[in-house]
Parts: sequence; C-alpha cells; structure tokens
Amino acid sequence: MAAHERRADSLTEEHRRRRQRQEKHPVFDFLFDYYQVRPGQLRRWHPGLGTVLEGPAPHAQWKDYCGVDAVGVDTQSFLRRRGEGVAKIGELLSRSGQRPAHFDCFGLHEWAMVYHGTPRHDLPLRLGAAATNEVVERHQLRCTHYDAFRFFTPPARPLNLTVLSRTEQVNHDQCGCVHATMDLYKWAHKLGPLVPGHLLLDAFVLARRARVLDMEASPYDVRDLGFGVVAIETTEGKAEYVRRQRDLARSAQPIRKALVEIVDRVKDAKLLAKSETT
Repeated sequence: MAAHERRADSLTEEHRRRRQRQEKHPVFDFLFDYYQVRPGQLRRWHPGLGTVLEGPAPHAQWKDYCGVDAVGVDTQSFLRRRGEGVAKIGELLSRSGQRPAHFDCFGLHEWAMVYHGTPRHDLPLRLGAAATNEVVERHQLRCTHYDAFRFFTPPARPLNLTVLSRTEQVNHDQCGCVHATMDLYKWAHKLGPLVPGHLLLDAFVLARRARVLDMEASPYDVRDLGFGVVAIETTEGKAEYVRRQRDLARSAQPIRKALVEIVDRVKDAKLLAKSETT
C-alpha cells in the first residue's frame, strides 16, 4: 500500500504543485480534468478483485468492501450500483481489442477540431489557421473514436470517412486508436475497487504517453512546454506518428486484456450469486 502511494505521489507531484500555484497545463491537465480523476483517487490503493486482506485494514470502512478479519471487495454491492456500466465497459474493451488495429489516421482528429473554427487551447497554431485548414483538406479523415469526433468543428464532421455516434461506439472503437488507448485509464478508474492499484497506475502512465503524442502531433505548437513536434503533414512525420502509435497499441494490450478479464470474472461471480439465491 505504501509503495503504491509513493508511486502515485511521484506521478502526480507536478500536477499537484501546479494546482497549488493555480497554474494550468494545456497537455497534462487533460488527464485529470477531462477524465475527472483526482490525484487522491489515484493514490488510494485497491488490492483488486479476488484479493483478500488479512487482519485490520482501512478498506473495511470503505464503500464496496466487506469483512472484518479478512477484507475484500464486496462485488455484489459494487454491481448493484454499477453493474450495467461494468458490462458496457467489458463489451467495449473486448470488441475494440478484437477489431483489427488501424494506423492510418495520423492524429488528424486534433486538426479537425480547429478546422475553420476557433482553437480549443491557449496555444498558438504551429502552421497558422489557413495552413492548418489546408492540411485537413489534403487528407482523408479516418477517425474511429466518437469522443474525438464529437469535438470536430461542424465543417469537419462530414469530411470523416464515417459519421460516428455514441450508440455505435462499440462498433467502431479499435485498439490502434491513441484515444482508445488513453481511455483504458478512464475504464480502469470507473471499474473502481475491482482493479488492483498497480493496473490503474500503469494505465495512467500509458495515458500520459499517449497524451504527449496526441499533442505533439496536433496543430498546436507545444515546443515552449518542452515537447517536440510530430509534423504529420510530412511523410517523415506520418512515419513517426505510426511508429509511436503502434508502440502505444502494443503497450495497451496487456492492460486491456487485464481489464477484460476482470469484467469477465465479475460476470461469473454475479451469475454464481444469482444461482445461489434461486
């Protein structure tokens, strides 16, 4: 538990210091603000589904835990509140992991979000507005992730190969997507005490890597913040984006697999509980 807290503190230290100074960070605040996760939530250690803590443990007083001398996750309590959401997370992760990975979007979703519109960040456009629009117009938008597509400007949406919707997300999300990789952190957080602490922090670290690529390949100039540039408007930039996108997808595989396995085990436990009460 102490080791987890130290790791979490190390990962969130800069964010917490900025927050004390009331400073914003246009790259990394996303991981806390958009995903609605607080540093304290990352710091709270959960042993995970199926692990029992022997002897006194603070978890005995926490929501969705049960036991006195041996404390573990109260799966039924958690599922009574979150069962439908857990099932949806499992289906989305399972199907996106089985679908062939795509590596041909080149991060143009961020460009589509400012196409003939107003920048969404207090950062300068690296190429300027006119040249940014031209980059979008020279490419086929191939975004598969609804939570990126929904921020496209109105003139950019019909340029996408597929018109995406929330109801069809499960049919389009795929494991090559940088934002789907980032979202593993969201899903790990939403699965709460079912997910062991190390897995949540692993997902956070991966999301941070994905966020860096997301912004380095964006139309924004983030060099003054200490980041590089992935110039996806060039052949060399596209190659770098795809290389790093593939690397992120490989790193995401064991995290996605572990989350799917947790949901599957919860489903089995729920079915067992139902059979015991009938």
